[in-house]
Amino acid sequence: MPPTSMSAKRIAREILDVKKEALPEGCTAGPKSDKSVYEWIAQIEGPPDSVYEGGVFDLSINLPVDYPFRPPKVQFLTKIYHANINTQGGICLDILKNQWSPALSIIKVLLSVSSLLADPNPHDPLMPDIAQRFLKDRKGHDKAAREWTAKYATPKAKPLPEGSATKSSSKPGGPIEVLVLDD
Repeated sequence: MPPTSMSAKRIAREILDVKKEALPEGCTAGPKSDKSVYEWIAQIEGPPDSVYEGGVFDLSINLPVDYPFRPPKVQFLTKIYHANINTQGGICLDILKNQWSPALSIIKVLLSVSSLLADPNPHDPLMPDIAQRFLKDRKGHDKAAREWTAKYATPKAKPLPEGSATKSSSKPGGPIEVLVLDD
């Protein structure tokens, strides 16, 4: 099915909204490349005071050609220990399934995903073992979620190659670190 004019106009408007920084706190999003406005990438920072705090989670967002009449396909690319997110990155979230409405947008989807990180729903899990642990052993669940966040979602510091030029407040000749967000 070819993209519709209505779909392209709607996506163009959402791109403008994203550029106006109307995104939820700790989120970034936009088309993956200039080649297709239907393939997006996004990042969500782990919400403050949650077991995911300090993590940066990469997501892919694929918009169907009849968007906004069908929901986007959103998938975590970063591994995460969460009752509502499976090992393939699939997300159990009603607005991405049967509760989708054309009145919703990518911005609202990212807000909902961020809220799901802050407040998992163990009563509608994709990962029943994690949900049971959340309900019966919250300390163990939270410890595992923090460990996964540290292992898979924390930016890693890497030294720059010798002789690289940069402005820095560190002492001359000292090591310089760069944060790299992908694994």
